[in-house]
Amino acid sequence: LRADSRYNRDNAYITANYSLSSDQFAVMVKTASEGCLKYETLVEADRLGWLLQQQPGVQTTVSLVNAVRQITAGSYEGNPKMLTIARNQNVLNYGAQQASVNNPELFNSDCSMMPVIAYLSDHKAETLDHVVKVADQFAREHSNDDRQFMLAAGSAGIEAATNIVVRDANRTMLFYVYGAVIVLCFITFRSWRAVVVAVVPLMLTSILCEALMVWLGMGVKVATLPVIALGVGIGVDYALYLLSVQLAQQRAGLSLTEAYKNSVAFTGKVVALVGITLAAGVITWAWSPIKFQADMGILLTFMFIWNMIGALVLIPALSHFLLRRAH
Repeated sequence: LRADSRYNRDNAYITANYSLSSDQFAVMVKTASEGCLKYETLVEADRLGWLLQQQPGVQTTVSLVNAVRQITAGSYEGNPKMLTIARNQNVLNYGAQQASVNNPELFNSDCSMMPVIAYLSDHKAETLDHVVKVADQFAREHSNDDRQFMLAAGSAGIEAATNIVVRDANRTMLFYVYGAVIVLCFITFRSWRAVVVAVVPLMLTSILCEALMVWLGMGVKVATLPVIALGVGIGVDYALYLLSVQLAQQRAGLSLTEAYKNSVAFTGKVVALVGITLAAGVITWAWSPIKFQADMGILLTFMFIWNMIGALVLIPALSHFLLRRAH
């Protein structure tokens, strides 16, 4: 949804005025059965919660430690001195027993797993990356045979993991896409010069596409990865239409000027028609109340139109330097 939608305005108000949000980042603490009731485990979980709470973008943290601490103080007539983690195991057991009734989501049935939940002010990549870095460093330094700190759960934790995978997959995907395009173009044209002429406009499209995404405030996500690949696939079609005719004309003895003129006369109108038709089908998305759909409409329209212009303008320009004679 857009930033001014009712849901986002209500969510922003709640986030600004209360220590709650829908962006939950959870670090799971895994122990042996009944291990989460141990004093040492609760202390380590409390340290992690305190560390996360000091980070920018973290509003508050919640774990079994908070519940046990408050129940313990309540058992001693609200004595503030008892608002702590007792070393007496019986006191901890009683606190956990009461917490299992009031807050059953804070640990599992055999107390071998409990979350340390951080409520984040937003789910921007910078916030998630920083929280992941801090939590991961703590997990590496404090995990042992008795307890393990494992990342991550919660909506923000899943999104952080997705961002890491997408960040790695983005360049890998482009590498394979361009690799396949280059190989197939070389098989089709049998000329490395023609491959360069076909691929350079596509690379420029990918660069401008990412620049447009930054300008629109869009991140590279699972949903946007196929869109970037789609721009390459559509663009190489235009190059194939034009270059196949142009190279055939050049190999028949025509000059580059005449060959490209005939290529545009034969397939240029089709390239322009396809580009405009594809863009017309998605430009209306720009007025959608769903922000993601609106952004996709703008992004796809840009790629369809730019690929068309790039093919009609850059192919003859590059051909002037690389394909003046038929290869």
